[in-house]
Amino acid sequence: MNNPTTKKTEDYMLPCLNKKMFGFDCPGCGLQRSVVLVSKGEFKNAFNMFPAIYTSIFFVIAIIFHFLSKKKITSKILIILAIINVAVITIAYIIKMNKLLS
Repeated sequence: MNNPTTKKTEDYMLPCLNKKMFGFDCPGCGLQRSVVLVSKGEFKNAFNMFPAIYTSIFFVIAIIFHFLSKKKITSKILIILAIINVAVITIAYIIKMNKLLS
């Protein structure tokens, strides 16, 4: 039984300021909802919401491992992971905007 006053994770998400101010998504739109979908086990929906979710998670895990582990990941590997993540975000955003504008 659901209580109507029960708060969901989605109720605490930050709004996209870019979308509020300019009326269109930013490259990071969908990240928060995608993380929630991953946590619920909805992996395909998470990817559809924000295609860079898995490269972002992998990058964050690598950074956490780098700072918490005695075996450091070289900065060269972290830079490569960052570039891959930014490339996926950029390509997904371009595709999303092309679909919206056409």
